[in-house]
Amino acid sequence: MQNMAAVFYVNHNRWLQHWLCKKLGSAFEAADLTQDVFTKLLHKQQLNAIDLTTIIEPRAYLTTIATHLLIDSRRKQKLEQAYLAMLFDAQPDFAASPQQIQEAIDILNQIIVMLEGLPTKAARAFILYRLDGLTHAEIADILGVSASMVKQYIARAMMHCYQIAYAN
Repeated sequence: MQNMAAVFYVNHNRWLQHWLCKKLGSAFEAADLTQDVFTKLLHKQQLNAIDLTTIIEPRAYLTTIATHLLIDSRRKQKLEQAYLAMLFDAQPDFAASPQQIQEAIDILNQIIVMLEGLPTKAARAFILYRLDGLTHAEIADILGVSASMVKQYIARAMMHCYQIAYAN
């Protein structure tokens, strides 16, 4: 089975990296994301979550993984930027030290890890509510669901974060 992952890598690595480079505009980011795609593929294979011999369109499959990782990466960047902007707005006379900025990024990474286990809409509702300060109705319009569903998403996200934070 390990050989199939190697075959995927040999046959599609260059193509995927080129595709991502066109999409991202950066060869370095494309190389990093390409590596992440194959790492995820290998991890799925090791967990027996996928049988690579059954994949008919490997490039489509790799593109799907890359797209999901790209969305996660962009979501993480937006969350970091929003949090840093919030810190800046909260204390305009305060110049954050590199250590404080790193601590803020670490906190955001913890939030991202907490939200990873949630459905996309629940995580997005939580972020829109807590970081962007949108109302339930505004979030409902963005997500295409009812305001009561938004409340459920936010409650689920808060409970999920609480359970992870206090799991000890």
